[in-house]
Amino acid sequence: MKHGLLLFAHGARDPLWALPFEDVARRIRQRAPAVPVELCFLEFMQPGLVEGGARLAAAGCAHVDVVPLFLGAGGHVRKDLPVLLATLSAAHASMQWELRPAIGEVDSVVEAMALAALTFAQDTSRSS
Repeated sequence: MKHGLLLFAHGARDPLWALPFEDVARRIRQRAPAVPVELCFLEFMQPGLVEGGARLAAAGCAHVDVVPLFLGAGGHVRKDLPVLLATLSAAHASMQWELRPAIGEVDSVVEAMALAALTFAQDTSRSS
């Protein structure tokens, strides 16, 4: 069974906003070239979730992990995303779409953010 990965971010009018998310997708592709990856956006940017999901279906994926690249599961993750996933499920009924937790709620990500923030405090104390 071929697995795919659908990364879901908010989107913004400023194209520079997407650079860190594109970097995440690029790093995944480098580490796991056999895993189809699509970076999709809720608004302002393309592709949207339905289009990205269709690309994964066309790539032959039978199972897709949907990873919200949000710090927390706010309204977009709790309300908007399930509606979009229902659309994908209806259009690609033979596929399994598995919604994962918002990335900012994953313990290893929280730990990485804490450590990164702490480095700023350590840098400040050294320059004092």
